[in-house]
Amino acid sequence: MSAIPGDVDPDRQPPMTVPLRHFLVASAFLPLGVLAGVAAVADFRPGLLSLAHAHLLLVGWVCLTIAGAMTQFVPVWSGVDLHSTRLAALQLPLLAGGLLGFAASLLLTRLALLPVFGAAMLLGFWLFVYNVGRTLARARPFDVTERHFALALGFFVLAPLLGLVLAVDFTHPLLAGGPVTRPGVVAAHATLAVFGAVLTTVLGALYQLGTMFTQTELHGVDEPLRRVEELGFPTGVLLLAGGRLVGSASLARVGGALVALALLSFSIVLARRLWGTEVDRTPMLSRYAVVAAATALWAALALPAWLADPLARASLLGAPGTTHLLLLGVVGFVVLGTVYHVVPFVVWVHRYSDRLGYEPVPMVDDLYDGRVAAADFWSLLVGASLLVADDLLGLPSAASPVGGLLALVGTVLFVANVVGVVREHAPQSLPTVLFGDWAAASEAEPGPVESD
Repeated sequence: MSAIPGDVDPDRQPPMTVPLRHFLVASAFLPLGVLAGVAAVADFRPGLLSLAHAHLLLVGWVCLTIAGAMTQFVPVWSGVDLHSTRLAALQLPLLAGGLLGFAASLLLTRLALLPVFGAAMLLGFWLFVYNVGRTLARARPFDVTERHFALALGFFVLAPLLGLVLAVDFTHPLLAGGPVTRPGVVAAHATLAVFGAVLTTVLGALYQLGTMFTQTELHGVDEPLRRVEELGFPTGVLLLAGGRLVGSASLARVGGALVALALLSFSIVLARRLWGTEVDRTPMLSRYAVVAAATALWAALALPAWLADPLARASLLGAPGTTHLLLLGVVGFVVLGTVYHVVPFVVWVHRYSDRLGYEPVPMVDDLYDGRVAAADFWSLLVGASLLVADDLLGLPSAASPVGGLLALVGTVLFVANVVGVVREHAPQSLPTVLFGDWAAASEAEPGPVESD
């Protein structure tokens, strides 16, 4: 795979406000999700807090970021126009509004409202799948990144559908006495969402971003490891989800082993890219280094746990006690590192690219504050490490609250840094980026005319 592809076409990208709006709204959900986690650690648990916490982070932060990144990345990387800018703009209020209502219903235990807001999120996800799928369909032949994205879109169809079934089942039992149980559907939903939709997207993106920004190429043992991951991971996710759905431990055991071995293989590929690079460290690469280490550790712990009992509730996301390791150490740091490149890059292209060669312009990495980026990195790393260590080793009782607070501080610093890029450098104001024509019209309204 070429480290720096020559056929990337930035002219194919959608209007700047479309992906940036996704990233900014997603960034607002990040501290909300972390705050919910801190509340849980402090034993303040209104309503179904744990479910609200999981959805605020995974749907609100991670999936909205993925929706914005795919909307930006697929047209540019694949060299095709986005199928519909209108659909890309419509998916965001459906997802964000549906999630806010869904989380509020969980916290207030208004369970009858869950299907309404769940249906809004389902429609938002399916609009995203249709729009990006139609865009991706025009790119042939698929490379490794595009193949992962196509598979991820399929998982984005299935996971929200099971989620809606679970939302309806809260008040109108659909699963009582049926061929599958509610715990089986919950496990399959989580598997398809976290490993299928989220991690398949992450792996596809890292194959491209990891080579492009380390200025290295896959070589030697990387190629057989890539084949292990590319064949084993999606197959393993389907087997693991299917086994959990129907209660088949043997099926889930095979799937879990494939998932763990595939992610272990990928962690080696990513670590080799980072080890072989000669470029200066950036917030993106520093966070990817955490991802490589966390993925290897998670896979090494998950493999024996899933071979022993892949249906155990405590082993839903790997070995018992590794949820923070997976969601913060792997998924979280991937998203953090990627946003630290994508948001400044999108802003730079629209604000400064036409000026290059005519006047002094900043570099992409000059748009954010490097000191704030370092501070949020260490806050999040130390906070996440305390949470993971407490999960695995049982640290003193103060460890988890301190870790949660450090993670919250890190997320606030990260959001402030990203929002600062848009506010200081975007050619349009922050309200216009967020609210579009309505905000632009409001800003353009003349003030009252004073009479003499």
